[in-house]
Amino acid sequence: MPAATWAVLGYALLIIVIGILGSRKTRTFTDFLLGGREVGPWMTAFSYGTAYFSAVLFIGFAGNIGWRHGLSGLWIAIGNSIVGVLFVWWLLGSRIKKVTGAYGVHTMPELLEARYGSRGIRLFTSLAIFVFFIPYSAAVFMGLGYLFESNFNMDYRLMVLLMGVFTGIYLVLGGYKSMAMIDVIFGIVMIFGVGVLLWSCLDKGGGLAKILADLEAMDPKLTAPVGPPGVWPLVSLVFLTSIAPLAMPQLVQKFYSIKDRRSVRIGMFASTVFAVIVTVTAYFTGALTRLFLTPESHPALFERKGSEFFDALMPEMLTTVIPPALSVVIFLLILSASMSTLAALVLISSSTIVKDLYAGFIHRDASDRRLTVLVRIASIGFIALSMGLALAKPAVIVTILSISWGAIGAVFLGPFLWAMFGKSVGKVGAMGAAVLGLGTCLVMFAIGGKSMVPQAGSVGMIVSFVAAPLISLVLREKPAATPPTAPSP
Repeated sequence: MPAATWAVLGYALLIIVIGILGSRKTRTFTDFLLGGREVGPWMTAFSYGTAYFSAVLFIGFAGNIGWRHGLSGLWIAIGNSIVGVLFVWWLLGSRIKKVTGAYGVHTMPELLEARYGSRGIRLFTSLAIFVFFIPYSAAVFMGLGYLFESNFNMDYRLMVLLMGVFTGIYLVLGGYKSMAMIDVIFGIVMIFGVGVLLWSCLDKGGGLAKILADLEAMDPKLTAPVGPPGVWPLVSLVFLTSIAPLAMPQLVQKFYSIKDRRSVRIGMFASTVFAVIVTVTAYFTGALTRLFLTPESHPALFERKGSEFFDALMPEMLTTVIPPALSVVIFLLILSASMSTLAALVLISSSTIVKDLYAGFIHRDASDRRLTVLVRIASIGFIALSMGLALAKPAVIVTILSISWGAIGAVFLGPFLWAMFGKSVGKVGAMGAAVLGLGTCLVMFAIGGKSMVPQAGSVGMIVSFVAAPLISLVLREKPAATPPTAPSP
């Protein structure tokens, strides 16, 4: 039996066991969605890291960035680790725990309604999550299905089905508690996997010194502080991928559930170390695609055009540099990264449907038991819908995915950060910021296409953050609620 098949069977057993363990600790809606707000530092740290750095990083993004920007792509790794992880934990961890506990809220749209006294912003942000997270999940299914099909000779439809079933089992049974437990294992697998990837690349390339010399001989800009595309595209990528975590629902909600301030301090350092290991390896190895993939060695690859070429870079390089005996480790790395991200997206999306749309607008007096049952059903439905889209392979999914990260950041960054720290923003300012941020992002994307994605997301987030206080100042509106007193970070 192939090693990858044994790995799948082992994952299946592990998932069932963890799902059962998690179900024993899941009785209420708060248990299901937030782990009873008593999740420890290590589980939160790994859950944050594995949700942030998905399989998309290893499949397409790192190869694309490495080919275009060379080693200057490591600035993205530095930005992600210092700003997207360390700074987010230091600035927001304890504050989010305090504020969300004081308001008694479970989701980001619910928090924004409580802070600004606006049901409109809750509805708008809930719909944004629903619209952009479904194609995000479907695209993860599609990308992983293609990768397993091309690299491990596994049937595309079978892998989509298995990933959906596996994710559904442990998430529906135990909710966030099961997700956090298995994310620790996924995180350890990812660390071991990137170690194998780094070692294989260094060995294949003849050592670090030779790799750097070969890259410089190919094009000095590939080893320069700023790669061939220039400063503005690089800065936009760093900004987009590092600032968005300040307001991404699937990441921010980890702090709703963390146990206490001591857990925040421990988790901050654990999550940062994890981020450094994963991102530095991903972007460094992505830059080596030019060394290991040439028209002579991979003629079929260079016959592809546009996004198909860049999406195939990392899969082709993995096949080239990873010894066959260790390929199962990379299989587990990608499977771990994909399932952790899928689970995070499913949990946020299903809770938005049940808590924000159903309980917020249809049945405001729904019992805790009903909400708990419905969020499990919604999780199954969300997984099924994402799987169905992945199997249908509609082109619109890829288009929406390409802008989803920046679009969600543009919707939430201004309203959420001012809700946490500001006292001068009212509901019109918050709603205006969300609408203007998203509108700016989509208009820039419509004009410039995929090449404008980093700039569109970055400018959209800036507009969102700046517009909130400006609109409130012009209208002279007062905040509808004052944020509860939170401890200093």
